[in-house]
Amino acid sequence: MTSSRYLIARVAQTFGYFRRSQRMADVASEMHLLREAEAQLGMAIWEKVEPIEELSVEYWNLRKFIKEKEQIRKKVEQCQIELDKAHEERLSVLKNTPEVHQELMDQRILLLTELEKLARRRDEIVAEAREVRRVYDGFKMKLEVLTNELKGSEVDNEKIDEVKRRLVELKTKFSDLKKQRLIIGGEIEADDDKVDLVDEQLNEKKKNRRLHASEAFQVISDGNKKISILRAESGLLDTQMRQLYAEIGRFVSRNTHLHPACAEAARSHQGLIDVMLALRRSIALNHRLAGTA
Repeated sequence: MTSSRYLIARVAQTFGYFRRSQRMADVASEMHLLREAEAQLGMAIWEKVEPIEELSVEYWNLRKFIKEKEQIRKKVEQCQIELDKAHEERLSVLKNTPEVHQELMDQRILLLTELEKLARRRDEIVAEAREVRRVYDGFKMKLEVLTNELKGSEVDNEKIDEVKRRLVELKTKFSDLKKQRLIIGGEIEADDDKVDLVDEQLNEKKKNRRLHASEAFQVISDGNKKISILRAESGLLDTQMRQLYAEIGRFVSRNTHLHPACAEAARSHQGLIDVMLALRRSIALNHRLAGTA
C-alpha cells in the first residue's frame, strides 16, 4: 500500500466503497513478509550486534545456541558413523548364506515342485474317478430299467449281461483309481513331512543368523533413537534461534536512524531495511482503511 493508493482508497470510501476484509487480508500477508524479512536480517547481521546493549541477551543466547547446535551436529555425525557400521555388519550377516543353507533351499524347491506334480496327478485321478462314477450310475440305472421292463427274450438277457459286465469293469476301474489316489496321497503326505523337516532346519539356521545379527540390530535401534532425539533437540534450537534472529532484525530495522550501532550493523543491508520500512507503512495504512488503527 503506497501513499497514492491510500488516497485513492480513502476517496473510494467516501463513496461507500469499503473493503475491510481485503485490507485485513493484505495486513496478514504483509505481516508475514515483514516477519520473514526481520528473521533474515537478524540471521545476516547477528554477529555485528555485540556492541548493542539492548540486544545483549539475544546475541549471547545465539552464541550459546550455535555452540550447542555444533555439538549436536558432531554427535549426530558420530551416531551416523556407528549406525552405518552396524548396517554393514547386519547386511554382512544376512548375506552370508552357508552352502548347507543353500542346499536346503534347493532341496525345498525340488520337494515343492514334486508336490505340485503329485497334486495335479491326484486331481486328474479324482476327476477321472468322478467321471467313472457318473458312467457307473448311468449303467446301473440302465440295468434297473432293463430288468423291470425288458424280460423274456434271449436278446434282452444278452443286453442285461452286457450291462452287468460293463458295471463290473467300471467298478474295477473305480477301485483301481481309488488305490492310485491313496498311493499318491501317501506320497504327498511323505513329501509334506520332508518339506516340514527342511523348513525346521532352515528356521533353525535363520534363528542362528538372527542371533549373530542381534547385536547389530540393537545398535541400529539405539542409534536411530539417539539420532531422533538429537535431531529433535536441534530442531528446538533452530526455532529458538529463529526467534532471536527475528528480535534482532526487528530492533535493528526500527532503529537504524536513531542508533548508530544499528546503522553500522545493517549498513550492507539497507535495501532490506527500506523494504521493511515500506511494509510497516503499508500495514499501518491498511489498518487505517480497515478502521482498526
